[in-house]
Amino acid sequence: MPEFVGQLPVAEIPWSTLGAVKLIEQNSQAVTFSNGTAQLRLSVLAANLIRVRLAPTGMFLPRRSWSVTRDDDDWLPAAFELQETDAWVELTTAALRVRIERASGRLTCFDCQDRPFAQDETRSMGWRPGSVACWKQIEPDEHFYGFGERTGLLDQIGRRLTNWTTDSLDYHALTDAMYQAIPFFLVLRPQLGYGIFLNTTCRSQFDVGADEAGVCRMQAETSELDYYILYGPEPATILHTYTDLTGRMPLPPRWALGYHQCRWSYNSEAEVQQLAQEFRQRRLPCDVIHLDIDYMQGFRVFTWNRQRFPQPQALIQTLTEAGFKVVTIVDPGVKFEPEGDYAVFDEGLEQDYFVRDAQGKVFHGYVWPDRAVFPDFLRPEVRRWWGDWHHVLTDAGVAGIWNDMNEPAMNDRPFGDPGVKIWFPLDAPQGPLQERTDHAETHNLYGMMMARAAAEGLERLRPQTRSFVLTRAGFAGIQRWSAVWTGDNHSRWEYLEMSLPMLCNLGLSGVAFVGADIGGFAGNATAELFARWIQVGMLYPLMRAHSIIGSMRHEPWVFGEHVEQICRQYIELRYQLLPYLYTLFWEAATTGAPILRPLLYHFPNDPHTSQLFDQVMLGPSLMAAPVCRPGIECRSVYLPEGTWYDWWTREKHEGGQHILASAPLDRMPLYVKAGAVIPLAPVMQHVEELPLKVLRIKIWSGNGEWTLYEDDGDSFEYRDGAWATTTYRVALEGSQTIVCIDERSGQWMPPPRTVIVEVVGLGEQSFEDDGSARQLVFSGESSQQLMRAIHDS
Repeated sequence: MPEFVGQLPVAEIPWSTLGAVKLIEQNSQAVTFSNGTAQLRLSVLAANLIRVRLAPTGMFLPRRSWSVTRDDDDWLPAAFELQETDAWVELTTAALRVRIERASGRLTCFDCQDRPFAQDETRSMGWRPGSVACWKQIEPDEHFYGFGERTGLLDQIGRRLTNWTTDSLDYHALTDAMYQAIPFFLVLRPQLGYGIFLNTTCRSQFDVGADEAGVCRMQAETSELDYYILYGPEPATILHTYTDLTGRMPLPPRWALGYHQCRWSYNSEAEVQQLAQEFRQRRLPCDVIHLDIDYMQGFRVFTWNRQRFPQPQALIQTLTEAGFKVVTIVDPGVKFEPEGDYAVFDEGLEQDYFVRDAQGKVFHGYVWPDRAVFPDFLRPEVRRWWGDWHHVLTDAGVAGIWNDMNEPAMNDRPFGDPGVKIWFPLDAPQGPLQERTDHAETHNLYGMMMARAAAEGLERLRPQTRSFVLTRAGFAGIQRWSAVWTGDNHSRWEYLEMSLPMLCNLGLSGVAFVGADIGGFAGNATAELFARWIQVGMLYPLMRAHSIIGSMRHEPWVFGEHVEQICRQYIELRYQLLPYLYTLFWEAATTGAPILRPLLYHFPNDPHTSQLFDQVMLGPSLMAAPVCRPGIECRSVYLPEGTWYDWWTREKHEGGQHILASAPLDRMPLYVKAGAVIPLAPVMQHVEELPLKVLRIKIWSGNGEWTLYEDDGDSFEYRDGAWATTTYRVALEGSQTIVCIDERSGQWMPPPRTVIVEVVGLGEQSFEDDGSARQLVFSGESSQQLMRAIHDS
């Protein structure tokens, strides 16, 4: 247990605590308390959103231009009542009450049933030189989720979790700091749920009952305690509020939902062309090929290798004609090359765009191009300069950018020599001149600001077409700028299993577009492992296979005909599900909902779901129980409340029980909830291969509802109303299943198509889609169904 034992005793500096307070100020949004010096302010931003700030000096910090949260003034007024007694002061909104005890400054929240939550422990809030902290009680039946990118299991109780973006090469179940630093978490117990966002970009840490059972400590290396309490009680409400606060993802291009193939590296134009031909000849759907660092000239960013990729524009044009998009890797390290005629370095140095140390010297570290310097992405003019340099790639036809090494990751000496990982000096000045700060405050923002520079640059360079951005490092709010993958995993079964709780916790942290390297990045996948990983990867919002230099290839056909056919089956299923998936992405973009969800998201009051990490929901209707161990051909599956159908056999199961599911190598247990409406597309080799002339709506009898979202999948016109939604409602009436289809809404018009509505086990009906309202009646007594079209007057 390396994080708990073997540590020398520390004589910690004692904490100063708030103590007795009195109310000194009140306005329409906030109340402020003081103990004579320190000030405590509670701001009511929404009925379920409270901001808590403690300024030990009595002076609150100014808002930063890079703040990831909405300004308090941007929220609509939220009504609250203030009540006072000799012992406490209470704020009451339509959703909760917040009590401050006068004698101690202790904070407690109550829901409308008078149940306490987010309750300060006896110490309440405190400070000491260089740090602030808050102590919360952990109730006996509470579980903790989110925390951004975390290894291990789903529930993070009992762990210390540091928020500091770190190059976590060879991470494992006990790894603490990871590539992403997102200081947000959800707490769930039966009938109650809330979230807490610790609003600081400085290094911080959550101790979730590790030091003291029953106590959650939030600590940050800064001078002001600033956090938000977000009441649910459902996880969906908490995530909606959190993404109201920190932002939501934009809709990606539809091709980004297809299958991605990557390797470090495909070393030449000929090798890339051969790869593309293999996919098309073998009829394995694929939309995206990623190019790793070897496409560059000597690892210089924004260059093409003149020997291996002499004609990138012609290469990408050929790939485009075959239906492939190209994504290229970009690292932040710019090769230090005075008098080398390297324009990126020359311009950055001339314009003073690179990070300097406190003495004014340009800082350097060692990465792939050897000695390198690093842009200060906290400065808007540097982000624009960096974004504009992407033209070298987009001019050749590149459609997406993969940001790597942006924690930032670097060594103190050339790669290959014995060395240690470093980052910028903590006192290195960063940010705009008028609010210059140091790296201790901005470190966690570096990767996100690089991703922002890429996203904004691509939108300027490709203004008519959506682009794809991927990042390894990020902070709270990263969903606004980029998709995220979980970095350098391994070709081992435990990493396959761990990918599910890792991605689910990222989704519960507001980051919906996430994935893990299918097959594992480091090492060699076995045929069985790759087959199982493709099955799981079909569920990932980002479906990308990847592998390290020197390892066995991880393309679907390298493991033999049987595994190739399994890969084909599940990649094709992914492409059939694209209308369903694209609607889930729209839901994420409009509500903040995760795409890949733990069962607790939909069944938070079921105690069987609180620790269940190896079953997942893809949206509200599909539940998968993947096999994540070798040699397994059957597994236990928990079915929550309701009625469920086996996707493969159509067998019906009642919920609230465990069943034993058959799971031979070609079968991932997959279940559909009764009343589900799943839109399906024909199998295509890439998403733009053919117009969608046939849309199949597959329904499982029950009571349910689903809204299908559609647009052109490529442009930004959806922002101006060029989208369409169609709501399908399913109801059981005696022996009949009634399907009501609402009139299509929105300004986007799909191409002429046939819609086939199939109720599983009862038959199907078809019609030409003119957008009008319809009602379909399916009877179990006859295979010839009655159809009547009704137009809304």
